[in-house]
Amino acid sequence: MKPARYNSAPESEAGQSIKRAENTMNMLRHYFISNNLDDLEVFEEQLEAAGISTPQLHVLSRNDAEVEHHRHLHEVQSFMKNDIVHSTELGAVVGICAFVLVLSVAYFAGWTKSTAGWMPFIFLAIVLLGFCTWEGGFLGIQKPNHNFARFEQALKDGKHVFFVDLEPNQEAVLEKVLKFHPQVELAGTGSSTPHWLIALQQKLGVIRHS
Repeated sequence: MKPARYNSAPESEAGQSIKRAENTMNMLRHYFISNNLDDLEVFEEQLEAAGISTPQLHVLSRNDAEVEHHRHLHEVQSFMKNDIVHSTELGAVVGICAFVLVLSVAYFAGWTKSTAGWMPFIFLAIVLLGFCTWEGGFLGIQKPNHNFARFEQALKDGKHVFFVDLEPNQEAVLEKVLKFHPQVELAGTGSSTPHWLIALQQKLGVIRHS
């Protein structure tokens, strides 16, 4: 009896699907510096025409009035210019540690065996969690986004930072378009906006300058 043959196509398709999913998850941010917003506007238009979506593209500048005159540029939102998101997350981590510490101390010290029980310690733990999270966000408002700290001097000098979040299969597109913009200077790479957030922005639509 001949061994049964199995169709390998479904496995191949599944493997390809997994690879595509991995590509979208492993996004990388590319930073550029330029002093020419007209050139950056054309740069962004060409990237979009080549298949890069608007939520993947951003420009950061101290000269908001000048950016306003370049209607096609996707400017970094005001709340993203400071470190509120990152600092709030750090504050929440500290708050969770305080939450666990309070309950652990109360339990091992035997304080929860009193008539009051767990309630006052749970309340205190929640208050500390909320306070630490709020304090982290408050401190974050007062300082620039940690991702942009390395560009502070360039921004002070009147230059503009352009960055694009790319999937691995989009890297070739960037290299091709970049050849037409010698004034755009590569300034390094960094962590990207989560892919799920970019996908959500694509579905909801991105509001440009009105």
